[in-house]
Amino acid sequence: MAKVIVADDDPHIAELVRLILQQQGLQVRTAADGLQALRLMNEDPADMVILDIMMPEMDGWALCRELRRDHDIPLLILTAKGETGDKVKGFELGTDDYLVKPFEPAELEVRVKALLKRYQIASSQQVTAAELFMDKRNFGALVHGRPVNLPPKEYELLFLLAGNMGRTLTRDHLIEKVWGYDYEGNERTLDVHVNRLRERFDEWQAGLRISTVRGLGYRLESVR
Repeated sequence: MAKVIVADDDPHIAELVRLILQQQGLQVRTAADGLQALRLMNEDPADMVILDIMMPEMDGWALCRELRRDHDIPLLILTAKGETGDKVKGFELGTDDYLVKPFEPAELEVRVKALLKRYQIASSQQVTAAELFMDKRNFGALVHGRPVNLPPKEYELLFLLAGNMGRTLTRDHLIEKVWGYDYEGNERTLDVHVNRLRERFDEWQAGLRISTVRGLGYRLESVR
């Protein structure tokens, strides 16, 4: 269940948005200002924040700036300020969408669903494991923040292992996902690629190791 924080100093609007989203199966908490929204995020990070602009203590502009600095989640500005300049400022600060009050509940539902789905797809293309970060959208890989290069099959194998950190993946599963279900090559090819990755881990000092689970397959683990 996705978690949403609604930051709006109008309790009637906040309650309306909460009811609309709860009917869509979302878990919703409300905040009366930007500072309270940040406290809620620190206590239990949400998957999305819907925020008004004009709020006491910390307004929506400052809240948007703070959230975008520390969190990679969808942000939706919901406000009565519908001037083009305000929309431009919102997008420059990092909001993903902008909806002007008064709004239709159905439009809010559609926009929230679209943003959550977009971020879900994006996050499924990225994995982090110890000091390793991989982004499959551009086949990039970083270790300690520095780019590293991998041959295509090694990249796919490592991405699969990293996306299932701590979970044992069978040899058949790895071969099917990386080389295809109709692969008829030498089964030792998988072992060769695993050994190459192990050598890279030693070189990178990435805080990772690939453990062999005898009779089953391999598992990526962090080195503590």
